[in-house]
Amino acid sequence: MPYQPLDRIDRALVALLLDDARMSNKELAARVGIAPSTCLERVRALRARGVITGFHAEVDLGALGRGLEAIVAVRVRPHSRPHVDAFREAAAAMPEVIEVFHVTGADDFLLHVAVADTDALRDFVLDRLTMRPEVAHVESRVVYQHTRRPALAAQPSERTSRARLSPGPS
Repeated sequence: MPYQPLDRIDRALVALLLDDARMSNKELAARVGIAPSTCLERVRALRARGVITGFHAEVDLGALGRGLEAIVAVRVRPHSRPHVDAFREAAAAMPEVIEVFHVTGADDFLLHVAVADTDALRDFVLDRLTMRPEVAHVESRVVYQHTRRPALAAQPSERTSRARLSPGPS
């Protein structure tokens, strides 16, 4: 869908939902200063336009027994669409993989993975990645700390607008 700029109310709705996707429609409407029915229609329109693509729960990977995160760089050879597509689809289906990035540079893919420990990381690399015929090179890096930032950070002028729209504490 082509880019359509957001007005200040839509930007405020997106920013508030990034902070707390579980916020009720009533509270969201009050924070932005519009009627709940208008708020509901605007959020529906943002979803229909593809601006909001979904809602998710964040989990503690350690509590799931997957406390070791790593970034794994993968080079695919031969570098052709069928091999790249096959690897991307296979990687996305692997339960250890959280995110798949197809990138430029020396490597073709960066995989964000979460596993139990270093033994599980080694097994993942050797048993799941290097066994694939299109994988030419793998390099892994353990993640010491991971800080996530919302996908849409407010610009200074947007922060001012959001502060005016939002009577409650942020």
